[in-house]
Order: sequence, then structure tokens, then C-alpha cells
Amino acid sequence: MKDMSNKINSPYSAAMTGCGFMWEEMTNVLPLLMSDDSEALLKQEIIDNNYLMMRTEQTRKRAVAEFVKRYKAVPMYFWKSYQGFSKEAKIVAMYFVNLKCYKLFYDLHLNLVLKKWNSVHQSITKQDVLVEINEIAANDEFVCGWSEKTKGKVASSFLSFLKKAGFVKDMSETLSPIYLSDEEFAFYLKLGEAWFLDACLLQQYEINRIKQVAL
Repeated sequence: MKDMSNKINSPYSAAMTGCGFMWEEMTNVLPLLMSDDSEALLKQEIIDNNYLMMRTEQTRKRAVAEFVKRYKAVPMYFWKSYQGFSKEAKIVAMYFVNLKCYKLFYDLHLNLVLKKWNSVHQSITKQDVLVEINEIAANDEFVCGWSEKTKGKVASSFLSFLKKAGFVKDMSETLSPIYLSDEEFAFYLKLGEAWFLDACLLQQYEINRIKQVAL
């Protein structure tokens, strides 16, 4: 039997490569996720495909499994508030959810994206991400055991999530801050997740202004 101890002891996963950003799809099934009968409803949705609109049942099954993990990564208060967000705020909120759900993406964002943003060259490439993944692998046996193909998929997935959330807006790979209203950003302070304002590449004076709104 294959030794799974490295995987069990590692906080990291490559599961996100089987399911893209998909904020619209997850938003569509959010009422099912929030239902008291969510397990049965989601199983039926995998068969019926009324909300997901994905081609194969296997694709829907993988997506739902990841959506459940993402849903559980934040409190119910978050999702109740999320329903009233603007489209732009929902996209950013879903990126936040993915950082909470996938520690690898959280570490890549805080250790790589913020470092790049505060450097002279404010751009991020797939090679940059691969270098950071290898840094993580040097201290984590599970990630160390990943093939180059898996690492490449994770790197591509992370870059895709950055683009979908608005951190990278063009082909130049240049990083860009997220733009929401002060009230929309203040939500994360009230949630106790002040770190996310830095993660959105905001300037300190902007963060100070948002803190006043949150009071």
C-alpha cells in the first residue's frame, strides 16, 4: 500500500487543478450548498446539470467536491453577505475563499505576489511561481514528491486565478491592485481578515481610510 503519511502531514494540495476559478458556477449552486439538504441536492445536481452547465458528469463531480471544500473554508456569515455583493465584489470574494481553502495559493500569494508587488519588477510569470513552489517543496515532503507536470499545472492554475480575480489584467503579466469600494473592503476587516487588504495590493493610506469606514 502506498505510504500516505507525507500527504496527511502536509497542509498543501494540488486539488485545485481539477477545478478552475469558476466563481459563476459556484455562485449558481450556492443555494444548494447553503441548504440543510445540501448533500442530496448536490448529488442530484451532478446528475441533472441544471445550474452547473458542465459537459460531463465526472467534471461536475470534481467541481462539486471542490465547491464543498471552498464553501466550508469560510463561515456562513460570509456567504449570507456574499449574496448581496456586486459582481466585482463577488469575484474578489471568491478569490479570498480560494486563498482560505488552498494553503498553497495562500502562501504563493503572500510570499510571491506581495514580494513582486513591492519590488522594482511588478510582474509575475509561471517561472516565478514554479520557483516558489520548489521553495515550498524543499520543506514539504509531499510537495517535493510532485512531478514537474503537477507543479506546472499548479503554477498555471494559480496564474489563472490571479487573472480571473483581476490581479493581472493584460498579457504583460504586470500586477495590478484590486479596486472595490471602501465599504466592500471594510467587510474583510469586520470579518477579522485584515491581511486581505494587503493581499489586494492596497496602499497603507487606503487601508487606513477603509479602517475608518469599518469603525
